[in-house]
Amino acid sequence: MLRSIYRYFFLLLLLPASLGCADGEQYKAGVHYEVLPQVIRTANPDKIEINEIFAYTCGHCYNFEAVLHPWAEALGDDVDMQRTPAVWRPEMEVYARAYYSGLALKVLDKVHKPIFEAIHVRKEAVHTEQDVAKIFVAAGIDSVKFSQVFNSFGMTSMVNQGKARMRGYRTQGTPEMVVNGKYRISSRMTGGFDGMLKVADFLIAKERAAKAKVAK
Repeated sequence: MLRSIYRYFFLLLLLPASLGCADGEQYKAGVHYEVLPQVIRTANPDKIEINEIFAYTCGHCYNFEAVLHPWAEALGDDVDMQRTPAVWRPEMEVYARAYYSGLALKVLDKVHKPIFEAIHVRKEAVHTEQDVAKIFVAAGIDSVKFSQVFNSFGMTSMVNQGKARMRGYRTQGTPEMVVNGKYRISSRMTGGFDGMLKVADFLIAKERAAKAKVAK
């Protein structure tokens, strides 16, 4: 009799978990990711956007690169990988300008990792335009051309747009990921970097299904 009672309560404990699996939602809003109160416009509305919010000065962001890069390389053609450099304080703007200069000069693949390594591996002082310029010159960019881009009006506009995105994303730390301008993922909610990518995969599939449904 006592054994039957224990078995009954054990089945009751399992019931919520089985119901959760039945609805197909492996990850839950408010538990594993947050739904943004307002959808933020993406760079390409025809694709599912993944936007990483990062900071070159963030050690966790440097470590995240090791798992993010191969994951991003394997994304489908319908997914658009973007990044937004975080600007919490005025002195962080130099790093945002460094990132967007890499994009504008089409050498991001040559300077993105070296900027991280200069700060976190070689422990170099990277605080000013001149510090950043050395990394770009090493990547084959003329110093005068770099300075023109780094200080351009267009660069200021890109930095300000990035700041606005951060506010819309309600960014709380770095690294974070935002899926299609709708969902924010953090390691705090997912338990680590691998968890972030698993939740991102789940939300990409969710957005894919939603797009397919609309297309019918």
